[in-house]
Amino acid sequence: MADSKRQNASGKAAVATPNMGSSNMVSLESALSGAIGARIRIQTTLPAQPTIEGTLFTACPITNLVAIATATSPNVPQTHHILPISSIQTFTLVSAPPTTNGFASPPNTTPALSNIPTAALLARAEAAVARLKEAASRKNKNVNKEAQDLFDGISRTLPTRWDGNSIVVMDSVVISAPYRGEDCRAGNGVPATTLSRVRKVVDNERKRFADRERKAVVPAVPAIPAVHTGPRKGG
Repeated sequence: MADSKRQNASGKAAVATPNMGSSNMVSLESALSGAIGARIRIQTTLPAQPTIEGTLFTACPITNLVAIATATSPNVPQTHHILPISSIQTFTLVSAPPTTNGFASPPNTTPALSNIPTAALLARAEAAVARLKEAASRKNKNVNKEAQDLFDGISRTLPTRWDGNSIVVMDSVVISAPYRGEDCRAGNGVPATTLSRVRKVVDNERKRFADRERKAVVPAVPAIPAVHTGPRKGG
């Protein structure tokens, strides 16, 4: 057990070794540097943390800070306490650091890694790719804006897809350019009610387009007629 005390006249704490005399006094910084990887118990001047026990992770002579890992078992995430060396009153060596081939090994402070759910991540990636492909398939670069707007409007209420430049609704009705109600054609065996329904949706969408364009037209401002004032009197 090494017991450190802040006693020397220069203001630095020192670690006393029993019955060895003042010539064997070492600085607290040196004692801590030699105890890296060991489990220690320190008494501090900090009211919030008067006593801390854990593995000494590092003691930095440049910043005069120490870091102590206080995990109680390998399966518990490490908690590191960083405090100034000047706040340490005493420290006690609880257990020596583990050794490898006669040399002290660094403390094992690597946090435990959880298993990565690769199957779930792969499923999420495939779903994201599928959504992107679906979104891309709904945009036709070979048609004008009105045709694309009509496709988007129909797809809000009915299953819709592109087949070349034709709009296919419910895999039953094909709408060819210029995409009017009368341009809807039903396949063999498709009920007349289905064709009528699609035509009604197309007509309503085109009516909505016309209303939108009419509201967007800015009325012309009439010109202000010139006012003839005649010659000024007296001039």
